[in-house]
Amino acid sequence: MKIGECIYLDHQATTPVDPRVLAKMVPYFDVMIGNPHSADHSLGWESSNAVESAAASIARLIGADTDEIIFTSGATESNNLALLGLGRRAVNSKRKRILVSAIEHKCVLSAGRILEDQYGFAVESIPVDPDGFVVLSALEEMLDDNVLAVSVLAVNNEIGTIQDIKAISKLARGFGSLVHCDAVQAPVAMEVINLAEQTDLLSLSSHKMYGPKGIGVLYVSRDLQDRIEPLIYGGEQQNGLRSGTLPTPLCVGMGAAAENLMKEEIVDKRETVRRLRDTFIEELAALSWPVVVNGARGNAQHPGNANLRFTGFSAHDILSTMQPSLAASTGSACTSGTLEPSHVLKAIGLDSDSAESSIRFSLGFGTTEQDILDAVGIIEETLDRLSRANLVYSA
Repeated sequence: MKIGECIYLDHQATTPVDPRVLAKMVPYFDVMIGNPHSADHSLGWESSNAVESAAASIARLIGADTDEIIFTSGATESNNLALLGLGRRAVNSKRKRILVSAIEHKCVLSAGRILEDQYGFAVESIPVDPDGFVVLSALEEMLDDNVLAVSVLAVNNEIGTIQDIKAISKLARGFGSLVHCDAVQAPVAMEVINLAEQTDLLSLSSHKMYGPKGIGVLYVSRDLQDRIEPLIYGGEQQNGLRSGTLPTPLCVGMGAAAENLMKEEIVDKRETVRRLRDTFIEELAALSWPVVVNGARGNAQHPGNANLRFTGFSAHDILSTMQPSLAASTGSACTSGTLEPSHVLKAIGLDSDSAESSIRFSLGFGTTEQDILDAVGIIEETLDRLSRANLVYSA
Protein backbone atom coordinates (compact mmCIF):
# COMPACT_ATOMS: atom_id res chain seq x y z
CA MET A 1 0.00 0.00 0.00
CA LYS A 2 1.01 3.60 -0.50
CA ILE A 3 0.64 6.41 2.00
CA GLY A 4 0.99 9.48 -0.17
CA GLU A 5 4.04 8.70 -2.28
CA CYS A 6 5.55 6.34 0.29
CA ILE A 7 5.35 2.56 -0.17
CA TYR A 8 4.55 1.19 3.28
CA LEU A 9 6.41 -2.03 4.09
CA ASP A 10 6.44 -1.78 7.90
CA HIS A 11 3.23 -3.58 8.85
CA GLN A 12 4.88 -5.48 11.71
CA ALA A 13 5.53 -2.12 13.37
CA THR A 14 1.90 -1.09 12.95
CA THR A 15 -0.99 -1.88 10.65
CA PRO A 16 -3.47 0.66 9.29
CA VAL A 17 -6.89 0.67 10.91
CA ASP A 18 -9.30 -1.32 8.76
CA PRO A 19 -12.11 1.00 7.52
CA ARG A 20 -14.70 -1.46 8.84
CA VAL A 21 -13.09 -1.19 12.27
CA LEU A 22 -13.07 2.60 12.19
CA ALA A 23 -16.73 2.71 11.21
CA LYS A 24 -17.69 0.69 14.29
CA MET A 25 -15.59 2.91 16.56
CA VAL A 26 -16.90 6.32 15.47
CA PRO A 27 -20.30 6.27 17.29
CA TYR A 28 -18.54 5.69 20.61
CA PHE A 29 -16.66 8.96 20.21
CA ASP A 30 -19.65 11.25 19.64
CA VAL A 31 -23.00 9.57 20.35
CA MET A 32 -22.62 6.58 22.65
CA ILE A 33 -20.34 8.37 25.10
CA GLY A 34 -21.29 6.73 28.39
CA ASN A 35 -18.63 5.55 30.82
CA PRO A 36 -18.71 1.75 30.58
CA HIS A 37 -18.44 1.58 34.39
CA SER A 38 -21.44 3.86 35.02
CA ALA A 39 -24.01 1.38 36.32
CA ASP A 40 -26.92 3.76 36.94
CA HIS A 41 -28.05 4.80 33.46
CA SER A 42 -28.66 3.46 29.98
CA LEU A 43 -25.69 5.20 28.32
CA GLY A 44 -23.35 3.47 30.74
CA TRP A 45 -25.07 0.15 30.13
CA GLU A 46 -24.74 0.66 26.40
CA SER A 47 -20.99 1.25 26.63
CA SER A 48 -20.55 -1.62 29.06
CA ASN A 49 -22.31 -3.98 26.64
CA ALA A 50 -20.06 -2.78 23.81
CA VAL A 51 -16.92 -3.49 25.85
CA GLU A 52 -18.26 -6.91 26.86
CA SER A 53 -19.05 -7.72 23.23
CA ALA A 54 -15.54 -6.69 22.17
CA ALA A 55 -14.00 -8.87 24.88
CA ALA A 56 -16.15 -11.78 23.70
CA SER A 57 -14.91 -11.36 20.11
CA ILE A 58 -11.27 -11.34 21.20
CA ALA A 59 -11.91 -14.36 23.40
CA ARG A 60 -13.38 -16.28 20.45
CA LEU A 61 -10.35 -15.41 18.32
CA ILE A 62 -7.95 -17.22 20.67
CA GLY A 63 -10.31 -19.81 22.16
CA ALA A 64 -10.77 -18.21 25.59
CA ASP A 65 -13.76 -17.12 27.70
CA THR A 66 -14.85 -13.50 27.94
CA ASP A 67 -13.99 -13.12 31.63
CA GLU A 68 -10.40 -14.15 30.87
CA ILE A 69 -9.80 -11.07 28.68
CA ILE A 70 -8.20 -8.09 30.45
CA PHE A 71 -7.92 -4.88 28.42
CA THR A 72 -4.63 -2.95 28.71
CA SER A 73 -2.98 -0.04 26.92
CA GLY A 74 -1.10 -2.42 24.62
CA ALA A 75 1.25 -5.38 24.52
CA THR A 76 4.01 -3.75 26.55
CA GLU A 77 1.64 -3.33 29.49
CA SER A 78 0.22 -6.81 28.92
CA ASN A 79 3.67 -8.40 29.00
CA ASN A 80 4.61 -6.44 32.12
CA LEU A 81 1.36 -7.38 33.86
CA ALA A 82 1.89 -11.02 32.97
CA LEU A 83 5.47 -11.35 34.19
CA LEU A 84 5.69 -8.76 36.95
CA GLY A 85 2.19 -9.56 38.14
CA LEU A 86 2.98 -13.25 38.34
CA GLY A 87 6.43 -12.76 39.86
CA ARG A 88 5.34 -10.34 42.58
CA ARG A 89 2.73 -12.80 43.84
CA ALA A 90 5.23 -15.69 43.72
CA VAL A 91 8.13 -13.91 45.42
CA ASN A 92 7.99 -16.29 48.39
CA SER A 93 7.50 -19.39 46.27
CA LYS A 94 10.18 -22.03 45.76
CA ARG A 95 9.79 -21.44 42.02
CA LYS A 96 12.27 -18.61 41.49
CA ARG A 97 13.36 -19.29 37.89
CA ILE A 98 11.78 -17.83 34.74
CA LEU A 99 12.80 -18.93 31.25
CA VAL A 100 12.48 -16.59 28.27
CA SER A 101 13.59 -17.15 24.71
CA ALA A 102 16.69 -15.31 23.52
CA ILE A 103 14.65 -13.46 20.89
CA GLU A 104 11.84 -12.05 23.03
CA HIS A 105 10.60 -8.49 22.65
CA LYS A 106 12.57 -5.94 24.65
CA CYS A 107 9.67 -5.33 27.06
CA VAL A 108 9.75 -8.99 28.14
CA LEU A 109 13.52 -8.87 28.61
CA SER A 110 13.21 -5.61 30.58
CA ALA A 111 10.51 -7.04 32.84
CA GLY A 112 12.80 -10.01 33.40
CA ARG A 113 15.60 -7.72 34.56
CA ILE A 114 13.24 -6.09 37.08
CA LEU A 115 12.31 -9.52 38.43
CA GLU A 116 16.00 -10.32 38.82
CA ASP A 117 17.14 -7.01 40.30
CA GLN A 118 14.21 -6.28 42.60
CA TYR A 119 12.62 -9.63 43.41
CA GLY A 120 15.46 -12.15 43.35
CA PHE A 121 14.30 -14.29 40.44
CA ALA A 122 16.74 -16.00 38.09
CA VAL A 123 15.68 -15.14 34.53
CA GLU A 124 17.41 -17.40 32.01
CA SER A 125 17.65 -17.28 28.22
CA ILE A 126 16.43 -20.22 26.14
CA PRO A 127 18.69 -20.61 23.07
CA VAL A 128 17.34 -20.56 19.53
CA ASP A 129 18.69 -22.12 16.35
CA PRO A 130 19.88 -20.14 13.27
CA ASP A 131 16.28 -19.93 11.99
CA GLY A 132 15.04 -18.52 15.30
CA PHE A 133 13.27 -21.62 16.62
CA VAL A 134 13.48 -22.36 20.33
CA VAL A 135 15.79 -25.36 20.81
CA LEU A 136 13.34 -27.74 22.45
CA SER A 137 16.02 -30.08 23.77
CA ALA A 138 17.72 -27.15 25.49
CA LEU A 139 14.41 -26.00 26.98
CA GLU A 140 13.74 -29.49 28.29
CA GLU A 141 17.16 -29.59 29.98
CA MET A 142 16.55 -26.18 31.59
CA LEU A 143 13.16 -27.10 33.03
CA ASP A 144 12.77 -28.31 36.60
CA ASP A 145 10.39 -27.91 39.54
CA ASN A 146 11.86 -24.47 40.32
CA VAL A 147 10.70 -22.87 37.06
CA LEU A 148 7.75 -20.58 37.63
CA ALA A 149 7.08 -19.65 34.00
CA VAL A 150 8.26 -19.95 30.42
CA SER A 151 7.76 -16.96 28.09
CA VAL A 152 8.06 -17.36 24.32
CA LEU A 153 6.89 -15.20 21.41
CA ALA A 154 4.43 -16.99 19.14
CA VAL A 155 5.73 -15.13 16.08
CA ASN A 156 8.95 -13.16 16.23
CA ASN A 157 8.54 -9.47 15.51
CA GLU A 158 11.85 -9.11 13.64
CA ILE A 159 12.48 -12.32 11.70
CA GLY A 160 8.93 -13.70 11.65
CA THR A 161 9.73 -17.19 12.96
CA ILE A 162 6.57 -19.05 14.07
CA GLN A 163 7.23 -21.10 17.21
CA ASP A 164 5.72 -24.46 18.09
CA ILE A 165 3.83 -23.16 21.13
CA LYS A 166 2.03 -26.47 21.56
CA ALA A 167 5.32 -28.36 21.98
CA ILE A 168 6.80 -25.66 24.24
CA SER A 169 3.68 -25.69 26.39
CA LYS A 170 3.72 -29.46 26.73
CA LEU A 171 7.31 -29.41 27.98
CA ALA A 172 6.73 -26.54 30.41
CA ARG A 173 3.50 -27.88 31.84
CA GLY A 174 5.14 -31.26 32.32
CA PHE A 175 7.14 -29.57 35.09
CA GLY A 176 4.19 -27.59 36.45
CA SER A 177 5.48 -24.34 34.93
CA LEU A 178 3.15 -21.65 33.60
CA VAL A 179 3.29 -20.53 29.97
CA HIS A 180 3.22 -16.90 28.86
CA CYS A 181 3.06 -16.09 25.17
CA ASP A 182 3.56 -12.71 23.53
CA ALA A 183 1.23 -13.36 20.58
CA VAL A 184 1.17 -9.83 19.20
CA GLN A 185 2.19 -10.81 15.65
CA ALA A 186 0.25 -14.07 15.60
CA PRO A 187 -3.35 -13.16 14.59
CA VAL A 188 -2.29 -11.82 11.20
CA ALA A 189 0.27 -14.57 10.62
CA MET A 190 -1.52 -17.76 11.61
CA GLU A 191 -4.60 -19.49 13.01
CA VAL A 192 -4.76 -18.70 16.73
CA ILE A 193 -7.95 -20.43 17.90
CA ASN A 194 -5.99 -22.87 20.12
CA LEU A 195 -3.53 -20.44 21.69
CA ALA A 196 -5.49 -19.89 24.90
CA GLU A 197 -5.67 -23.65 25.43
CA GLN A 198 -1.88 -23.89 25.06
CA THR A 199 -1.02 -20.96 27.35
CA ASP A 200 -1.82 -19.52 30.77
CA LEU A 201 -1.12 -15.89 29.89
CA LEU A 202 -1.20 -14.39 26.40
CA SER A 203 -0.61 -10.83 25.16
CA LEU A 204 -2.20 -9.15 22.13
CA SER A 205 -2.03 -5.65 20.66
CA SER A 206 -4.75 -4.08 18.54
CA HIS A 207 -2.53 -2.04 16.24
CA LYS A 208 -0.74 -5.16 15.01
CA MET A 209 -4.06 -6.62 13.77
CA TYR A 210 -5.65 -3.71 11.86
CA GLY A 211 -7.21 -2.12 14.93
CA PRO A 212 -6.47 1.17 16.73
CA LYS A 213 -3.33 2.02 18.71
CA GLY A 214 -3.48 2.35 22.48
CA ILE A 215 -5.37 -0.84 23.32
CA GLY A 216 -4.31 -4.44 23.92
CA VAL A 217 -5.30 -7.38 26.05
CA LEU A 218 -3.83 -9.90 28.39
CA TYR A 219 -5.56 -13.25 28.42
CA VAL A 220 -5.33 -14.61 31.96
CA SER A 221 -6.60 -18.12 32.56
CA ARG A 222 -9.47 -17.99 35.04
CA ASP A 223 -7.65 -20.37 37.41
CA LEU A 224 -4.64 -18.04 37.49
CA GLN A 225 -6.28 -14.69 38.12
CA ASP A 226 -5.81 -14.70 41.89
CA ARG A 227 -2.07 -15.24 41.34
CA ILE A 228 -1.49 -11.97 39.44
CA GLU A 229 -0.54 -8.78 41.29
CA PRO A 230 -2.00 -5.73 39.48
CA LEU A 231 0.26 -3.00 38.14
CA ILE A 232 -2.52 -0.39 38.35
CA TYR A 233 -4.82 0.02 41.35
CA GLY A 234 -8.07 1.95 41.63
CA GLY A 235 -11.71 1.08 41.12
CA GLU A 236 -11.23 -2.69 40.89
CA GLN A 237 -12.37 -2.85 37.25
CA GLN A 238 -11.64 -5.98 35.19
CA ASN A 239 -11.70 -8.51 38.03
CA GLY A 240 -9.40 -6.22 40.01
CA LEU A 241 -6.49 -7.00 37.69
CA ARG A 242 -6.35 -3.67 35.85
CA SER A 243 -8.20 -0.67 37.27
CA GLY A 244 -9.18 2.42 35.32
CA THR A 245 -11.93 3.57 32.96
CA LEU A 246 -11.82 1.55 29.77
CA PRO A 247 -11.62 3.47 26.45
CA THR A 248 -14.83 2.20 24.88
CA PRO A 249 -14.04 3.23 21.26
CA LEU A 250 -10.66 1.49 21.38
CA CYS A 251 -12.11 -1.66 22.94
CA VAL A 252 -14.81 -1.71 20.25
CA GLY A 253 -12.12 -1.27 17.59
CA MET A 254 -10.04 -4.16 18.84
CA GLY A 255 -13.12 -6.36 19.04
CA ALA A 256 -14.02 -5.47 15.46
CA ALA A 257 -10.47 -6.24 14.32
CA ALA A 258 -10.72 -9.65 15.99
CA GLU A 259 -14.03 -10.31 14.21
CA ASN A 260 -12.43 -9.51 10.85
CA LEU A 261 -9.59 -11.95 11.52
CA MET A 262 -12.12 -14.75 12.00
CA LYS A 263 -13.71 -14.26 8.57
CA GLU A 264 -13.10 -16.82 5.83
CA GLU A 265 -11.35 -14.19 3.70
CA ILE A 266 -8.36 -14.15 6.05
CA VAL A 267 -6.91 -17.41 4.73
CA ASP A 268 -6.74 -16.07 1.18
CA LYS A 269 -5.33 -12.77 2.42
CA ARG A 270 -2.49 -14.52 4.22
CA GLU A 271 -1.66 -16.55 1.13
CA THR A 272 -1.68 -13.47 -1.08
CA VAL A 273 0.73 -11.70 1.26
CA ARG A 274 2.96 -14.77 1.38
CA ARG A 275 3.08 -14.95 -2.42
CA LEU A 276 3.96 -11.27 -2.69
CA ARG A 277 6.64 -11.64 0.00
CA ASP A 278 8.23 -14.53 -1.91
CA THR A 279 8.15 -12.53 -5.15
CA PHE A 280 9.77 -9.59 -3.37
CA ILE A 281 12.63 -11.77 -2.11
CA GLU A 282 13.11 -13.42 -5.51
CA GLU A 283 13.27 -10.06 -7.29
CA LEU A 284 15.81 -8.70 -4.82
CA ALA A 285 17.90 -11.86 -5.06
CA ALA A 286 18.18 -11.25 -8.81
CA LEU A 287 19.90 -7.87 -8.31
CA SER A 288 23.64 -7.34 -8.65
CA TRP A 289 24.22 -7.24 -4.89
CA PRO A 290 24.07 -10.23 -2.52
CA VAL A 291 20.86 -10.41 -0.48
CA VAL A 292 20.46 -13.02 2.28
CA VAL A 293 17.28 -13.96 4.15
CA ASN A 294 17.51 -14.00 7.95
CA GLY A 295 15.41 -16.49 9.89
CA ALA A 296 12.99 -19.18 8.80
CA ARG A 297 11.45 -19.54 5.36
CA GLY A 298 8.08 -20.58 3.93
CA ASN A 299 5.18 -21.57 6.16
CA ALA A 300 7.36 -21.42 9.28
CA GLN A 301 7.58 -17.65 8.93
CA HIS A 302 5.12 -14.75 9.23
CA PRO A 303 3.67 -14.50 5.68
CA GLY A 304 4.53 -10.81 5.39
CA ASN A 305 8.00 -10.88 6.92
CA ALA A 306 11.21 -10.48 4.93
CA ASN A 307 14.24 -9.77 7.10
CA LEU A 308 17.01 -9.29 4.59
CA ARG A 309 20.76 -8.82 4.87
CA PHE A 310 22.41 -6.50 2.34
CA THR A 311 26.00 -7.63 2.68
CA GLY A 312 28.48 -4.78 2.73
CA PHE A 313 25.88 -2.05 3.21
CA SER A 314 24.64 -0.23 6.30
CA ALA A 315 20.92 -0.75 6.89
CA HIS A 316 20.66 2.80 8.22
CA ASP A 317 22.28 4.18 5.05
CA ILE A 318 19.82 2.25 2.90
CA LEU A 319 16.77 3.30 4.89
CA SER A 320 17.71 6.98 5.06
CA THR A 321 18.55 7.11 1.35
CA MET A 322 15.17 5.60 0.44
CA GLN A 323 13.24 8.31 2.29
CA PRO A 324 10.53 9.38 1.70
CA SER A 325 9.82 6.74 -0.95
CA LEU A 326 9.78 3.52 1.09
CA ALA A 327 9.08 2.72 4.75
CA ALA A 328 10.78 -0.26 6.37
CA SER A 329 12.85 -0.67 9.55
CA THR A 330 15.94 -2.22 11.08
CA GLY A 331 13.78 -4.27 13.44
CA SER A 332 11.27 -3.71 16.21
CA ALA A 333 9.84 -0.19 16.29
CA CYS A 334 10.64 -0.21 20.01
CA THR A 335 14.36 -0.59 19.32
CA SER A 336 14.89 0.95 15.86
CA GLY A 337 17.31 3.84 16.09
CA THR A 338 19.28 2.36 18.98
CA LEU A 339 23.03 2.02 18.54
CA GLU A 340 23.44 -1.65 19.41
CA PRO A 341 22.79 -4.40 16.83
CA SER A 342 19.52 -6.33 17.09
CA HIS A 343 19.62 -8.85 19.94
CA VAL A 344 17.39 -11.09 17.82
CA LEU A 345 19.86 -11.24 14.94
CA LYS A 346 22.77 -11.74 17.32
CA ALA A 347 20.88 -14.62 18.98
CA ILE A 348 20.52 -16.48 15.67
CA GLY A 349 24.26 -16.22 15.06
CA LEU A 350 24.84 -13.03 13.08
CA ASP A 351 27.89 -10.92 13.87
CA SER A 352 27.54 -7.17 14.41
CA ASP A 353 28.33 -6.24 10.81
CA SER A 354 25.77 -8.69 9.43
CA ALA A 355 23.12 -7.54 11.91
CA GLU A 356 23.77 -3.90 11.05
CA SER A 357 23.27 -4.63 7.35
CA SER A 358 19.82 -6.19 7.89
CA ILE A 359 16.42 -4.62 7.21
CA ARG A 360 12.96 -5.89 8.11
CA PHE A 361 10.41 -5.41 5.34
CA SER A 362 6.89 -6.38 6.37
CA LEU A 363 4.05 -6.63 3.88
CA GLY A 364 0.38 -6.34 4.76
CA PHE A 365 -3.09 -7.02 3.43
CA GLY A 366 -3.05 -3.77 1.45
CA THR A 367 0.27 -4.45 -0.28
CA THR A 368 -0.02 -4.85 -4.07
CA GLU A 369 2.18 -6.46 -6.68
CA GLN A 370 2.93 -3.02 -8.08
CA ASP A 371 4.08 -1.92 -4.63
CA ILE A 372 6.53 -4.81 -4.61
CA LEU A 373 7.93 -4.08 -8.05
CA ASP A 374 8.25 -0.39 -7.26
CA ALA A 375 9.95 -1.18 -3.96
CA VAL A 376 12.50 -3.41 -5.67
CA GLY A 377 13.25 -0.59 -8.09
CA ILE A 378 13.74 1.89 -5.24
CA ILE A 379 16.05 -0.52 -3.41
CA GLU A 380 18.07 -1.18 -6.57
CA GLU A 381 18.48 2.54 -7.19
CA THR A 382 19.47 3.08 -3.56
CA LEU A 383 22.12 0.36 -3.59
CA ASP A 384 23.51 1.76 -6.83
CA ARG A 385 23.71 5.28 -5.35
CA LEU A 386 25.44 4.03 -2.21
CA SER A 387 27.88 1.98 -4.29
CA ARG A 388 28.78 4.98 -6.42
CA ALA A 389 29.23 7.05 -3.26
CA ASN A 390 31.65 4.39 -1.96
CA LEU A 391 29.36 3.56 0.98
CA VAL A 392 29.93 -0.15 0.53
CA TYR A 393 32.03 -2.03 3.03
CA SER A 394 34.00 -5.25 2.76
CA ALA A 395 32.05 -8.33 3.77
